[in-house]
Amino acid sequence: MASQLTTDILAFVEKYLRVPEGKDAGEPLVLRDWQREIIASIYDRPTRRAIISMGRKNGKSALSAVLVLAHLVGPAARQNSQIYSSAMSRDQAALIFDLCCKMIRFSPVLNQIVTIRDSRKELICGKRGTVYRALSADASTAFGRSPVFVIHDELGQVRGPRSTLYEALETGAGAHENPLSVCISTQAPTDSDLLSILIDNAQHDEKVRLVLHSAPMDADAFTEEAIKAANPAFNDFLNAEEVLSLANDARLMPSREAEYRNLILNQRVEASAPFVSPDLWRSCGDAPKPITDVPVYAGLDLAAVSDLCAFVPCGRVDGVLQVHPKFWLPEHGLVEKSKADRVPYDLWRDQGHLSTVPGKSIDYDYIAQDLYQFCQDHDVRKIAFDDWGFSQLRPCLVRAGFSETYIEERFEKFRQGYKSMSPALRQLEVELLEGRLAHGNNPILEWNARSALVQSDTTDNRKLVKANATSRIDGMVALTMAMGVLPLETVERTFQMFVFEGV
Repeated sequence: MASQLTTDILAFVEKYLRVPEGKDAGEPLVLRDWQREIIASIYDRPTRRAIISMGRKNGKSALSAVLVLAHLVGPAARQNSQIYSSAMSRDQAALIFDLCCKMIRFSPVLNQIVTIRDSRKELICGKRGTVYRALSADASTAFGRSPVFVIHDELGQVRGPRSTLYEALETGAGAHENPLSVCISTQAPTDSDLLSILIDNAQHDEKVRLVLHSAPMDADAFTEEAIKAANPAFNDFLNAEEVLSLANDARLMPSREAEYRNLILNQRVEASAPFVSPDLWRSCGDAPKPITDVPVYAGLDLAAVSDLCAFVPCGRVDGVLQVHPKFWLPEHGLVEKSKADRVPYDLWRDQGHLSTVPGKSIDYDYIAQDLYQFCQDHDVRKIAFDDWGFSQLRPCLVRAGFSETYIEERFEKFRQGYKSMSPALRQLEVELLEGRLAHGNNPILEWNARSALVQSDTTDNRKLVKANATSRIDGMVALTMAMGVLPLETVERTFQMFVFEGV
């Protein structure tokens, strides 16, 4: 039987709260049965911590906003208490606050008794003396705060076993009798991450409630059954067609499978995987057409003294990106380097796939001359380059014949970190999946593709990393950089097209 507090909270939601956004925005908020069960699991008996974990886009942030308002102005409110939500970033922290604000503004009653301070991400109920604030890990410290109720939003983004913000809020809550913390998140990728530790320890603490929606690790990851196990809102306000499309993309693109398993199936999976499957790469192996009469966009990955350098230009012909990669290595010691890296550099040179630079090291004057000749013969619009080594290349470009104006207008700085590479990788994935790329099965670029893994940061931005010390990914990095400066001339099919339509 539901406790009185559970009954009161459910009645509060149905009477005062409205759908904050989406096609039903402003309509009475109707909790699903599984959401009512979550609320009951928290409030039907004494609870110190609740852990709610499911796949992305199942309305976790909206459910968090409901709980915040229940403690700010609803039946769970305590006089003169502090309420917080925490997140890893300011943008993530703002999500719950923004949803609370929308619900308040839709409600004539709540709008009269709650003061919204947007600049401070703060809500105040003067009648009850309650205050709510949204905090982020990249803001000032949370020490000194004394919350009676805390929402830890997407705690799975914390890497490792500790979070200063989490610890500060949990320690501060100790000043109250019967404080409550609710962690609402998709699972973390490894056993050693904070959320994983909390989940694993939950079964040993009678005051911890765990609601875990996750697909079994031995299930067929691409079936509706597996998806439903981790996504209670599937085919409700979670777009079933889009999720199934994500599943199909993950089946075809190995770099997406680990992320798909972690974010959609809510499995504890490290999001590091090969970027592209051999079959998908080969499916785009048509011989590239000439790009002398179309706008050209390129990526330039400069190497250390004796490593592989890559220049990958591409142009769109008949809707398909025609890729014409060029690679350089020093001529001296080429056979020995072939043995060390376990690839036939000498054969690739003889086949015309690899240009060798005289001497023991990469001569940037030699590369600059090749680049100048290419730009003379093609309509090059942009060449994306990383800062590393460009200060040494620039005077070589001038000596080769490039004007300073041309360099300023056509060469574009492109850092190889998560923030820049993530959207470029997404665009490259789209071109591969849609069959809009022709690379001619260049053996060096194919080797680079096999060697490229995807690594994610705490906010799910991605970049390419090498599979091992002897592998090389320079060509794939250059191709990705080219995607970063390529105009989006076609409608991009994205991988995260969820539409919020309720809680």
